[in-house]
Amino acid sequence: MVHMDIFLQIWGGGCYLINKICFSLGEGRQGKDSSRLQTAGWLFYLSGVPAWVIILMEKHDWIAASIEAGGIPSMIFGLANTLRAGKEENRRFRRATTLITYVFIIIGLGSSFADYGGLVSFHQLLEVFVTIGFLMGSLLMAAQKKSGWLFFLIMNISMGILMLQQGKPFLAVQQLISLGFVLYGFLQSVGGLTPLHQGQSEKSGYGQTDQGA
Repeated sequence: MVHMDIFLQIWGGGCYLINKICFSLGEGRQGKDSSRLQTAGWLFYLSGVPAWVIILMEKHDWIAASIEAGGIPSMIFGLANTLRAGKEENRRFRRATTLITYVFIIIGLGSSFADYGGLVSFHQLLEVFVTIGFLMGSLLMAAQKKSGWLFFLIMNISMGILMLQQGKPFLAVQQLISLGFVLYGFLQSVGGLTPLHQGQSEKSGYGQTDQGA
């Protein structure tokens, strides 16, 4: 059972980490390079959902497990938008995805308040932040909105603390590493950083110039 728990943590945590890496690196690239990274990011995001749902169900955290599954439509929407780059998005799909997201946020928050009798604990507050951050972040990223990164920041910080409380250090570390890539992706999206691949190219170019001189 312990081995299975570790496997699920590596599976779910690893997929979500690779997702953030692909998303953040994709922000600093253009054309096909960006599209490939974004596509890979959405595929890894989807691949990690089953593991997270199982982990949460084992903790009898049915609300969080259902919320995790509730993010799937946004992930599919994001993948579809990436594959259809340059084409008009399916507005019906966008509306349906948005509606589903809001419904799951209401279900998650309503169930939490009903179970606890209101907002009464720090643990519950973290769950609320995870719910809003995960669902809104996924939806906004799918719609290619920069504000999605901010909701991912909220989600990663809150989930990292929750995983520490639940005795899952691997997932806590994964959330911390993901947080770094989310920060990088956000700064890239607002033009606050030089893309990693661009910086490497410039260094290579300087070297060639020096040699030529």
